[in-house]
Amino acid sequence: MSPTQISATLTAAPDAVAFRKPKVSDGVRLWEIARDSKVLDLNSSYAYLLWCQDYAQTSVVAEVDGKVVGFVTGYLRPQLPDVVMVWQVAVDADQRGLGLAGKMLSQLMDRLEPRGITTLHTTISPDNTASQALFAGLAERRGMDFRREDLFSPNDFPDDHEAEDLYIVAPRR
Repeated sequence: MSPTQISATLTAAPDAVAFRKPKVSDGVRLWEIARDSKVLDLNSSYAYLLWCQDYAQTSVVAEVDGKVVGFVTGYLRPQLPDVVMVWQVAVDADQRGLGLAGKMLSQLMDRLEPRGITTLHTTISPDNTASQALFAGLAERRGMDFRREDLFSPNDFPDDHEAEDLYIVAPRR
């Protein structure tokens, strides 16, 4: 099969996607998707394995034909028990534009809201308008507030890193 045929085979209609909690065996694939994105901060492969083991309840993978094609990783904020902090969102290049990232975020919130987790936090660099739009869209679809707060400046990082602003998706006040 040519690369074009492979890509066409993997591209799926949104209803052909299965969403589930990650398993440890998905850790390598999450690392590969993050690496291949060329935009996410790449964590160690070990970190993705631990994430799939210890934070599966607050994470989601999207699967097409048995292959993980996207993920959302998150964790509960220790001092804020009703808040999930979304760490990374990534989708394979050949699956982008199908709304998978938004659907994974909705799946995560649908799973967590019955447990009393009603607010989502994430950090986004100021120039990442695609991620800002992704989370604004989530807030709009769910009838929630969406706001930004300053969080980390470039001076807070030990390396060359952009600012990271805190974005909050929360029930309307």
